[in-house]
Order: sequence, then structure tokens, then C-alpha cells
Amino acid sequence: MRNRNLFGKGNAARSIAFIRPRETRGLIGAANCTVLLGASGLLGGCSTALLDPKGDIGMQEKHLILLALGLMLLVVVPVILLTLYFAWRYRESNRHATYAPKWAHSTAIEVIVWAIPCVIVAILALVIWRTTHSLDPSQPIESQSKPVRVEVVALNWKWLFIYPDYGVASVNQLAIPVDTPISFDLTAESLMNSFFIPQLGSQIYAMSGMRTQLNLIANSPGVYAGRSSAFSGPGFSDMHFDTVATRRADFDAWIARAKLSPVSLDKATYEALAKPSQKDPVTLYAHVAPRLFDDVVDQYMHTAARAPICATGNTTPSAERTGAKSPAHQAME
Repeated sequence: MRNRNLFGKGNAARSIAFIRPRETRGLIGAANCTVLLGASGLLGGCSTALLDPKGDIGMQEKHLILLALGLMLLVVVPVILLTLYFAWRYRESNRHATYAPKWAHSTAIEVIVWAIPCVIVAILALVIWRTTHSLDPSQPIESQSKPVRVEVVALNWKWLFIYPDYGVASVNQLAIPVDTPISFDLTAESLMNSFFIPQLGSQIYAMSGMRTQLNLIANSPGVYAGRSSAFSGPGFSDMHFDTVATRRADFDAWIARAKLSPVSLDKATYEALAKPSQKDPVTLYAHVAPRLFDDVVDQYMHTAARAPICATGNTTPSAERTGAKSPAHQAME
């Protein structure tokens, strides 16, 4: 009889409003389970590399992420819980809830909803200001070990790593010693890319005609995935590399093996390598041409006479830079 009286009316929306509390709790529980299962499915495809750091910079960034997440959840979680509570407390079938249609203001509520977010934003601002300086990518890492310098060139669609202190280079493989700071100088041959080793820390852009800097360190031996995190064309999905972090003796052995490579990275070899290609195998190069990385950075920095703009002997502004007409052009006119 109760079910017939409840649903026998034509207004379905009004009938649903009178569902018994036990049935309502069942619906809410089912909805919560659905949300949790959906969230688990979505998060299942996410990588946990950022939350499994293998270097000091990555560890600091992990702490920053968790701290910022915790502070933001101080607002998000109460809002979600109160939304569910209000929906339950002030449902139409609850005759015990206070009915106040003319209620419009509460000073206590206004103080809470404004003060707490303001305090959280202030704390986040202070934390971000401090970590922006302490985690500056160009800031050297303090260590008793001498940093290993690596010059990185983002090609289409592969990565070139040059070790200027050892005179060797590699494609799509980065070898580094553990517990040793790695000082990166980065540029790009043409398209802009983003250099990123998630388990070691910060990502940074590599842009043609520019030099960016990054300092990282690996504190545990292992093979860590490196990738481009900025879309750069059809070969982007295969533009990844392995970062092989080993003990110093194994790193020195890798350098020795690279020096025995029959392939040298001169300018002609680089020009061939710079042509777009996909899924290039790991290749080691010996006898890298001097100033190869600097030439890649400065390839667009020339005057009309093809002399470097930044050369010390070039003190006369070029016509290209000033917009003035050259004497030859004036004579033709």
C-alpha cells in the first residue's frame, strides 16, 4: 500500500522526494561507490614517476606537490562534505530541518568562507616564493663532487647529448653518475621541445637560438625514463630516451666505450643527424667537433656578412638589425 500511494501519483519528481531515509542512504552509498570506482579508473592510467623521485631535486618537488595538495584539500574536502550534508539535511522529506525562507546573512559563515581560503592562499604564496628560488633550474647543486656537464640538443625527433669534458656524444641515451650534479645546457635545432626526466625533477624548455640551463642529480642507480613533454610534430610520441644512472666506475667505463666508437660527430655528421627522423637507435659518437653546441645555439645569430653578431670585433650595427638600407641596395635604387 505504501509503495502504491507513493508512486501512484503522476508527479514523479514529487514522489522521489518522499523516498524513505533508509532508501536515500542506499542511493547515496551507491553514488559514492560509483564516484570512487570512476576516480580509481581514471587515476589508474596516471604515472607515479613524480611521486617516486630518485634525486634530491625530485624529492623536494614531491614534497612541494604534496604540501600544496594538502593545503588545497583543506578547502575542497570540507566543501564536498558540506554539500552532501546540506543535500541530506535539507531534503524535502526532512520535516525537522529549520525552514527559513527569509534568511540571507551570517557573519560567522562569511568569516569562515573568506578567512580560511585567504590564509591558505597566503601560505601557498610563501611556500611557492621560497621554492621558486631554492628550486631555480639554473642554480648549481651543492656537492663535493665536480658536476658533469652535458650539452643537450633537441632534434627532430631525437635527443643529442654532448659531453664536452670527455669529447663524446650519444643519441637517445643519457649516462650519468649517481651522487654527482649534472649541469645541463639545452637548445633546439628547430622546433621547441621540453626536456623532462620525471623521477629526477624539473622539466625545462629547449628552444632554437637560445640556451637554457638545468641542474639535476640522481641519488640511486637505475634507468629512468626521459621524454619530451611538449608536442613537436609527428615524431613526438617516439621522442624519448633512457637516463642510465650508474656508479662512477660504470660511468667511466661508458665514457671509455664511447671513445672507442668508430663514428665521429663532425659538422657533416651532425647535419645528417639533424634531418627529421623517428625511432633512432642509441648511437655513441667519439671526437665531437669543437664548439658544436655553441654553433647550434648561434646558427641564427649572424649579420648580413655572416659574421656572429656577438663577436667582439663587430662593433658596427648591421643593416638587418637596424632596418637601414645597405650601400649596395642604395646604389641599385
